[in-house]
Amino acid sequence: MNNSSVLDKKRKSYRPKLPKVFDTDAGITLSEGKPGEAAGNRKKIRELFPETYGLPQVTFKTGERTEYRPLNAGVILSGGQAPGGHNVIAGLYDGLKYCHPDSKLYGFLGGPSGLTENRYRELDAETVDRYRNTGGFDMIGSGRTKLEKEAQMEQALENCKDLGIEALVIIGGDDSNTNAAVLAEYYQQKGEDLTVIGVPKTIDGDLKNDMIEISFGFDTATKVYSELIGNIGRDANSAKKYWHFIKLMGRSASHIALECALRTQVNFAVISEEVADKAQTLDDIVNDLANVVAARAEQGDNFGVAIIPEGLIEFIPEMKILIAELNELMAKHGKDIDSLHDADDKRKYISKKLQEHSKKLYLSLPKTIAEQLIMERDPHGNVQVSLIETDRLLVEMTGERLEAIRSEGKYKGTFKTHTHFFGYEGRCSFPSNFDADYTYALGYTASMLASNRRSGYMSAVRHLCDAAENWVPGGIPITQMMNIERRRGKDKPVIKKAMVDLEGKPFRALAAHREKWATGTHYVYPGPIQYFGPAEVCDIKTLTLSLENNTKE
Repeated sequence: MNNSSVLDKKRKSYRPKLPKVFDTDAGITLSEGKPGEAAGNRKKIRELFPETYGLPQVTFKTGERTEYRPLNAGVILSGGQAPGGHNVIAGLYDGLKYCHPDSKLYGFLGGPSGLTENRYRELDAETVDRYRNTGGFDMIGSGRTKLEKEAQMEQALENCKDLGIEALVIIGGDDSNTNAAVLAEYYQQKGEDLTVIGVPKTIDGDLKNDMIEISFGFDTATKVYSELIGNIGRDANSAKKYWHFIKLMGRSASHIALECALRTQVNFAVISEEVADKAQTLDDIVNDLANVVAARAEQGDNFGVAIIPEGLIEFIPEMKILIAELNELMAKHGKDIDSLHDADDKRKYISKKLQEHSKKLYLSLPKTIAEQLIMERDPHGNVQVSLIETDRLLVEMTGERLEAIRSEGKYKGTFKTHTHFFGYEGRCSFPSNFDADYTYALGYTASMLASNRRSGYMSAVRHLCDAAENWVPGGIPITQMMNIERRRGKDKPVIKKAMVDLEGKPFRALAAHREKWATGTHYVYPGPIQYFGPAEVCDIKTLTLSLENNTKE
């Protein structure tokens, strides 16, 4: 049986739109701009990256055709999946072939570990064509191995030399691109001829700055989630008897929650950065939720939709303190805690070792949440927030608060609930037209950076709210985006995450409307992503990007 859908076949024939500098028979020339400075801790970053700090920003423009020699390049998909990854590889492949038809591209299998373990496949035209405009990372797979140890970097270098690879392209998020910067610096200091280029990927939307307007995958993922949220909103408005609590991906920032709230106009949306800014407690959030539920019930609407970011629990100041204490406890007494098989015994053991305020909070949490807070940590030693059912926590606590209000005679409604977590549903969709175009342009740009031997750069395409032909491709020094953060007790250079700007236009748009959306029923039903049809439907940008660039009416 054929395993290709009709849409699959149609999408493979889609020709991504390119900036006109690339979509022409004329030559391409590189133009240098001003040197870049780090986002923070500049002295320290300069000390750590003496060879790749202060590089100039570069852009590509139409000019005389440059004669390039054949170039062998390697590509790695790193971290979680994001729609459009295959088009980055397609753009990279086509760009290398544009520079010289004898250039070759190798895909390392399973992420960074494929590079150190020498697992690869040469990517030919037939393979690349099979994956154009498709979702997922299944062409070569992905992984989360970090390339931080000298032995790893040396093994990677040896494997690249064996294949004649002179350029390595790492497609990933902030941590993966930090790795790219570390590799670039290491090879430069050793005088090795291996260029390292990064490409910005994450559906969370937190890899952006003045030069990187948006990471790829965010557009598609938020459209997928918004369709699902819109469907639930319509169901809620049809049945008129359920409150739906929807947890969305976004551990470190609430960009997804904000974009989806703007798209669908739900009744309640928590923005983690606002919670932290206002130093709200868990009770504060629950009270706000209960007040909205009660206000809607007063007018006969015992239904609604609420959005909760995945990482909310770490933004609540009192919860952040509790989690930090629990992380320390797990590090010091993890074996003792694991040896206790009864959940109540674990709860008692832990509560005795907590500070008084944290102890009180921990004991007030539902048992299921308390248990989830002491589950196995991630490789960074952090609690795995995606496994914490924050949506259920808020449902339980809101229900308790409503009963308290009922006893005071201030609430007479019903509170029936459903919870949802939308995560993987948005990571591997066919990319939207925007992401298909954007990722292809990022890959093509990466090929030009590699061919011009610009190591330590991140592929960048700007002016994204304009028509694709007017986009400006170039490269940003990765060190320009870095600062120093404390990780597992040590100072580490990392790319600074972009949080929701509470003074920015996207958040202000939500703040201006949320009182109206809370009590009224103003749901918008975006429907599925459109791939074919009028440009105003198919090529629409995210509201976040449009508002930030003053193109939203």
